[in-house]
Amino acid sequence: MAKKSFLHNLFGTTPGEGVQPREAIAYSITGFGQNLICTIIGSYLTVFLTDALLFGGDVKIGSITGTMAVAYLMLLTRVYDAMNDPIMGSIVDKTRTKWGKCRPFLKWMAIPIALATVACFCPFLPAKATSTFIIISIIYVLWSMIYTVADVPYWGLSTCLTNDTETRGKILTVARLVCTLGAGLVTVLVPVITSAVTAKYKVDGVVAPQFINENANTLKWTYFICAVVCVVLAIPMFFYGFKNTKERFTSTDTPPSLGHNLKLLFKNKQLLLIVLSGVLGGARMVYTYTGGLYFAKYVLKEEGLFALITMLVVPGGLVASVLVPWLSKKFTKKWTYIIVHLFGGAVMLAMYFIGYDAPWKLAVAAVGLVCLGIPQGVNNIITYAMIGDTVDYLEWKTGERGEGICFAMQTLINKIGMALGAFIGVFSYSWAGINPEAAVPITPDGEHLLWNILILSGAISMFACAIPMFFYNITEDKQREMIAEIEARKKSK
Repeated sequence: MAKKSFLHNLFGTTPGEGVQPREAIAYSITGFGQNLICTIIGSYLTVFLTDALLFGGDVKIGSITGTMAVAYLMLLTRVYDAMNDPIMGSIVDKTRTKWGKCRPFLKWMAIPIALATVACFCPFLPAKATSTFIIISIIYVLWSMIYTVADVPYWGLSTCLTNDTETRGKILTVARLVCTLGAGLVTVLVPVITSAVTAKYKVDGVVAPQFINENANTLKWTYFICAVVCVVLAIPMFFYGFKNTKERFTSTDTPPSLGHNLKLLFKNKQLLLIVLSGVLGGARMVYTYTGGLYFAKYVLKEEGLFALITMLVVPGGLVASVLVPWLSKKFTKKWTYIIVHLFGGAVMLAMYFIGYDAPWKLAVAAVGLVCLGIPQGVNNIITYAMIGDTVDYLEWKTGERGEGICFAMQTLINKIGMALGAFIGVFSYSWAGINPEAAVPITPDGEHLLWNILILSGAISMFACAIPMFFYNITEDKQREMIAEIEARKKSK
């Protein structure tokens, strides 16, 4: 037997048989582009609203402050969007084209996503105006719906490439690493850029009162240009992924109705446990969202340090991501997931009690962030692999695969996490009393409150998400047995 190439070993593929490395690479590249877009919206639209359009000051939207209006917008839009995911999953399962059921959406939705993303950061709207808030809110809701139309089938595509759990796990490991790289580039570079272009307006890290409007206007255009760059880079990657992948395992029978798909969903109890875990864990990484940026900007007095906060998570995340296939084989996906999240919760509790208000405490927090990369890296990969296994479980149990409805639950989990991350971040901004237009934007008590909210909410979420997984029972051996039984049924027909 000829020796496998590096890429075949990396993806667990077989030369000339089934899914090939070229497809896995194309799948990963699409994820890179997708995360450029997702991250510019998920991490910076809130800051665009509070600090560039100045809804973070004393502005009122109706009867509530601009800050809380932004918080509710982030929460309600994402929750509403998450509720759309089962509908989109059902649409995917009903789709029948010559390209398959998942791939076509990568082609069809690339341009609409690009236009909606850029529109979210429209720099021509006046700051503090209620009409501006309404316009951005409408665009954001539309963006979230358009993005869903591509996001659900993208993740569902992984189960259409191969039904081998180990190969699928390796493909998803690489894809999630590449996705993390795309998200990381945006997370790291944008605050460095915004800090550099607004430095001339600051005194001791705080924007001078006489330069508030100039600073806000510069931020508006900077975020807009960053959004344009992200979509220009990302859109060709969607088309590349569409062109260079192939669906092998899809249903060919009569397309199911939404009601039928929802019934299938509730028959997939293993998937529902993953969903419950994901919802409970929605706040585990809140410090890597808007709240972390606010902490760097208003407590550490240098928003560019947000890049360091996110980069500290990377080493542990990369190591954990690379080790996921080995950890899954050694301990199973279930116990790997549980152990790393209990570990992450313990780390965050230690950070909470130690605090941040001394150099040595910041050093301890930095070590803690490196450690927190471990549950983040594992979670980023292993949940997709487990959901892939629940697709096989559903087919074994009911005879129907339901890739769309199953992977709609992964995007639902992601959106709940983004919703909670953005809401808690902006809520902590409001509760801490931050006012970007004030001579002293935050008090010492506000600084402590901001830290406590970000860290304690993460610790609670880490512990909570582990609980449902104690009841999850798809092992690697059981998955292989299910696949063998499914294949035997097909041959007997």
